[in-house]
Amino acid sequence: MENSKPAPVVTGPTEGESVSMAGNTYRMLVTGKQTNNEFAIMDFLIPPGGGPGPHAHPDFQESFYVTEGEVEVKSEAGTYIAKKGSFVTIPKGGIVHQFKNKSDQVAKMLCVVVPAGLEAFFMEAGRPTENGVLLPPVQVDANYLKKMQALGEKYKQQVFPPDYLDNV
Repeated sequence: MENSKPAPVVTGPTEGESVSMAGNTYRMLVTGKQTNNEFAIMDFLIPPGGGPGPHAHPDFQESFYVTEGEVEVKSEAGTYIAKKGSFVTIPKGGIVHQFKNKSDQVAKMLCVVVPAGLEAFFMEAGRPTENGVLLPPVQVDANYLKKMQALGEKYKQQVFPPDYLDNV
């Protein structure tokens, strides 16, 4: 008997492509290619001092669940310390936000993006790495920022200068 229903997607504990972005490691657990672009889920490994710079994405919702450690989540609406067990969702609409690990321990988070697309940005912009391996961050200078802004446009992501949210 032939089954026409989609099969479950399974990603083992050491499977899924990993990329380094700004010194963080993002492992793709399920991508838009596997979900008809409905959603993507990634496993984030954020070293002390790590986290992305200010960015926004008006066309998709991004949610985080902190599984280890803590991160400071900053947006145009204010700042929140997300500790282990915290859940944060950035709704559609384009609020500028970022998160940073201000502790001395590695933080881990699950990230869900609806619809998918952010993972494709990471795959193109990031450097391939092994699961669980943290690479040194790249130097964020004017050329790097310009490159990320151009690439971000391709994936409906806005990238802002590192100090954009300093006065929030």
